[in-house]
Amino acid sequence: MDTDNRTEHPTLILLVRHGATPTTGQVLPGRAPGLHLSGAGEKQAHEVAQRLEGVPLAAVYSSPMDRAVETSLPTVSQFGLSPVIREDLIECDFGEWTGAKLAELSKLPEWQTVQKNPSQFRFPGGESFTEMQDRMVQALSDLAARHKGEVVACFSHADPLKTAIAHLSGTPLDSFQRISVDTASISVAEFAPDGTSRMVLTNSRTGSLRYLREVAQS
Repeated sequence: MDTDNRTEHPTLILLVRHGATPTTGQVLPGRAPGLHLSGAGEKQAHEVAQRLEGVPLAAVYSSPMDRAVETSLPTVSQFGLSPVIREDLIECDFGEWTGAKLAELSKLPEWQTVQKNPSQFRFPGGESFTEMQDRMVQALSDLAARHKGEVVACFSHADPLKTAIAHLSGTPLDSFQRISVDTASISVAEFAPDGTSRMVLTNSRTGSLRYLREVAQS
C-alpha cells in the first residue's frame, strides 16, 4: 500500500480467537497460567496463518496468555513479524470462578445473569463485563489510530472479542452471548477515515482472506 495515501483507506483489524486447548468448553481458564494449545489448537494456528497468506499484514498484537501467543506464532513467522503483547487484549478476569468447571458454574443462580443480563454482572473478585468491553473497545480504537490505513491482527479470547464485536455491530452488551466466536476463528473490524467503524466479517472459520487486500485499499 502506498504510505503517502494510506490514511485515505480504512484500517482493518483482524480479531482472532486463540486455538483449542485441552480444556476448551470444559472449564473457565481465565488468566490462570500454564494453559497451552492442544494438538488440534496448534493445527488451527497454522491454518490461521495459511488463511492470511497474501493479506498485507502490518503488525500482530496478542494477549499475554500462552494460548493466544502460541496461536499467533505461525502468523508472525510467515510475515516476518514479532507479536506485540498488549495487556488490554487479555482474557476476562474471572476472579473466584477462574478454573471452575462450566458444568458446575451453570448450576449457580448467578449463571442466569451471566447469560441474560451480563451488563449487570461482575465476577466475584474479578472483572465486570462492562469493564472488559470498555478496555477492548479502547484497545481497538488505539490500534486503529496507530495503524491508519493498514491491516493488523489481534489474537485474544472469546468473551473479550465477543464484547468488542457487540459494540462494533451495535449489539447491546446484554445480547453479546448470542455472538459466536469459535476457536481460531477470524472476525474483521473496519475503522474508516471518517471515524466510523463496523464489522465486515464475523466468526469466519475457513477460506482464504486474501481479498482483504482489496478491502483495505477500497
